Amino acid sequence: MSVQNKIAVNLFYPSVLSVPLSFLLGLVFCMAPLSAGAYEILLGTGEVGSFSHFSGRMLCRTINKEVSGLSCSVKAVDDTIDNLTNLQGGSLDLAIINSNVLDAAINKTGQFQFLDIDYKNLSIITPLYDRPIGIIVKSDSGISTLDDLKGKRLNGGAPGSIERRAMDLIMSAKGWSTEDFSRFEELPTSHGQGSMAFCQGNVQAMITIGVHPSRFTRRLLENCKGVVLDIDDPAIDKLVESRAPCWKTEIKVSSDALPAKSFGTRGILVASSAIDKETGYAITQALYKQQLRLHKSHPALSLYPIEVAQQGITGLQLHQGAEQFFSEK
Repeated sequence: MSVQNKIAVNLFYPSVLSVPLSFLLGLVFCMAPLSAGAYEILLGTGEVGSFSHFSGRMLCRTINKEVSGLSCSVKAVDDTIDNLTNLQGGSLDLAIINSNVLDAAINKTGQFQFLDIDYKNLSIITPLYDRPIGIIVKSDSGISTLDDLKGKRLNGGAPGSIERRAMDLIMSAKGWSTEDFSRFEELPTSHGQGSMAFCQGNVQAMITIGVHPSRFTRRLLENCKGVVLDIDDPAIDKLVESRAPCWKTEIKVSSDALPAKSFGTRGILVASSAIDKETGYAITQALYKQQLRLHKSHPALSLYPIEVAQQGITGLQLHQGAEQFFSEK
């Protein structure tokens, strides 16, 4: 569907997210807008308060300032499957989807195994940010490598949580079971139980997943004598090589801290088939034109070098407009 012929009326009223003044100052754009027709687009994100939702609001404000006649608004949804299904069906035009969820949807694995929905009409605009898997350890625990975790007290995350699934991946890669630890807790991190057990010394290590720099991680380090474990391990290298939605990355808890090697997934901006080549090009151009301002809103929202952004994800193509933009750089 061309830009000129598309007509969409969205009755969604976006929620208000309170952000620091420095974030708001980063939204003041003075550049001349690009041209790409005139219609509304709806961008799906995670729940209000999530980094996905914050990123979506930043992206929409960038698009609205830079692309003439294009009106972008955000819709927050708790369920990623809903976002993907609405994107596939055309109820959403764009969505921020985590790479492991996107890979499962394309390849019919995990929670998508029994869903009779084909998501291959979707395409990638660009990856947006890393979501590293981090292991925080007590500074006096004697844990300096991944192998040192054996025999220690560990919180592997609540059953069914993303933390527990990540821990299961690590244990499978290392050939471990829960019996290899002197204590294996299954406490949720979202409600403070996991961090409380860590701070009180009931466990010596805990797994976290999130975007960095993170206030949550910084508090664990500052208040509970924690350090981020450097996950530099041959078994993890093989794991990353075998899993398309995973990449090696680093965790940097602050601007003056040394980064710790890790791995994780990525938040990816995905387009429905309703976004034509012209509009996809204009959106990609707008985001990369304002890359520095996006980074100033949060260091994790830095986008990626062109050669990295072009890699995409196995089973899903780059959007034609994004592909054209990247090829010109």
